[in-house]
This record gives sequence, structure tokens and C-alpha cells, in this order.
Amino acid sequence: MIEFLREWYGRHFTDPQQIILLLLIALGLVLAVFAGDILAPLVVSILLAYILEGLIRGLEGARVPRLFAFLLVYVLFVTGLLLALLRLVPVLSEQVVDLAARLPSMLAAGQRWVEALPELYPELVNPTQVEQILAAVRTEVLAFGEEVIRFSLDTVVDVLSVVVYAVVVPILVFFLLKDKRRILDWAKTYLPAPQSLSSQVWNEMDLKVSQYLRGKLIEIGVVWVVTFFAFALFGLQYALLLSFLVGLSVIIPYVGAVVVTVPVLLVGAFQWGLSPEFAYLMLTYLVIQFLDGNLLVPLLFSEAVDLHPAAILTAILVFGGLWGVWGVLFAIPLASLIDVVLRSWPRSSPG
Repeated sequence: MIEFLREWYGRHFTDPQQIILLLLIALGLVLAVFAGDILAPLVVSILLAYILEGLIRGLEGARVPRLFAFLLVYVLFVTGLLLALLRLVPVLSEQVVDLAARLPSMLAAGQRWVEALPELYPELVNPTQVEQILAAVRTEVLAFGEEVIRFSLDTVVDVLSVVVYAVVVPILVFFLLKDKRRILDWAKTYLPAPQSLSSQVWNEMDLKVSQYLRGKLIEIGVVWVVTFFAFALFGLQYALLLSFLVGLSVIIPYVGAVVVTVPVLLVGAFQWGLSPEFAYLMLTYLVIQFLDGNLLVPLLFSEAVDLHPAAILTAILVFGGLWGVWGVLFAIPLASLIDVVLRSWPRSSPG
């Protein structure tokens, strides 16, 4: 056994660069676990700067001077952020509050509909099943009420967090983009030479993650806009809020679409009942989901993420369990990092 472990260690850990790469990954994990909340604004800033850098590089490729490209992209970013904070966020907040206020009446209507099922379909549903369904719904409503109370108690903290993000993040993004080369050169001075393995992993990750993040932003925007126009065309209540949720649902592959279907289903059923309008709405929604999964995603991510669906779902479960929403958001890039490291890892032939 000892000989086997010695042979395995000698085959996989003979290069000092492997140790350097492992230390860098371990340092990143330690910072994420013990200082994730503190460093969250910095992480968000780096992520945004990373995405905007791709736009700047695209303009540079079109022979636009970097300074002008940087200023143009940054002004567009700040303008979009201000529009979101001043126009979009208030409307979304208003719809969330209104939907929460109407939720009890929606649940009461749903309870009446469920109670009528044994009379409508006596061969399929019996009163015992109805009572079990209603008991489960009451449990979920109670849990939801507790979450609402907890949210109300944390409102001041959330408002302060929004203010911090709205002020600090744009400033950090500005300097990260402006002084990108100086920051990278400074970071390299603290890395031992040679750095060929770290550079190889970084270059491959840079290509994959940049394609994934920009593609994911495009997917969110396209799905959000198309869904909003479809819902607005039907006259669905809370069209902006529901379409926003549908757009965000693409962040979580396979699972997000299933989860976000529930509020769309509830609002549509409460507004129209089991009517042709409701059937057409759900059919349109399913068509949008089908086109997203079978047309838009292959176009945007054909080369970005080459991971098996089981690996993606496992990454979502593991990293989501570790870091919550942030873990879900970065699950696929982190899974890609693991994949790149495993494929780039030098191995010695058994001697």
C-alpha cells in the first residue's frame, strides 16, 4: 500500500509547478470559505470587469484605441446601471410587493380548486389525497411566511448592501479596467517562476469562462426580452417580474426552468383559470423554453463548456450547498476549472 501511494505521488506530483498550482487553488478556496462575504463586492467587481474587458478587446480588434474603448464601455456600463437602479428596480420591487399581497387570495383560490377535484375526477382523486396536498401547501406557506418576516427584519441591511454595491462596485470596476496591466504585472511578481502550468490553466480557463459568461449574459437578456413581450402580449399580470425570473432561471441549467415554471403557472391560473388563454400562455412559455435549450444554448455555448450534464448538476449541488446563490452562479466556471486542471495536470510515466 505504501509503495502504491509512493508511486502515485511520484507520478502526479513530481513538478514544482503542480505544487504552486495546488497552493493557488487552495488559497482561493480558503478566501472563498472564510472571507467570501467580505470580498463579495470585490468578486462582483472582478466579474463585471472581466466581462467588460471582452467588449473592450472587441473594440480594440476593430482598431479602436484602448483608452477610447475603455471610456465608451465604462460609460455604457454606468448608464445601464443607473437605468436599472432608477427605472427597473422600482418597478420590479412594486410588482414583488403587489404579488406578495395577493398571494393569500391566490392560495385560497387554489385551495378551492383542489377541494373540487374529487367531485370533478372521482376516479383519479380522493379526499384523502386532497387533504395531503393541502397540508403540504400549508407547510410551504408557513415557511414562506417565516422567510417574509426574516426578510423584513433584514431590510435595513439589504438596503445598506445595495448602497455599498452601487457605490463601491463601479469604482472598483473603473480601476480594474483602467489599471488592468499594472495589476496583473504586480500579481505576477508574487508568483514563483516558472509559471508555465499556471499560465496554461489560466489561458484555457480564460477562453472557456469568458465565452461562458458573455454567452450567459446574452442568453439571459434574450430570454428575458422575448418572454416579457410574450407575456405582455397575453396581458399576463406581473409580466416584467415573471419574465425577469425566467431570464435569471437560465443561470441554473435544467433546474431553473422547472422552478420558475411554478410562479408562471400560478399567476396564469389565478388570472384566467383553466381556460384557452391559460393553455396558450403555457404553450408559448414551453416553446420559449424549447427554443432556448435547443437553439440558443447550442449557438452560444457550442465551444464554451464541454461538460457532461451529470457533472453540471453535481457542481450545482456541491457548490450551491457550500456557498448558496454564489455557488450556484459560479458552479459551471468552477467545474470547468476542475476539468481544465485535471486535463492539464502533468503525469510522469511509471518507472
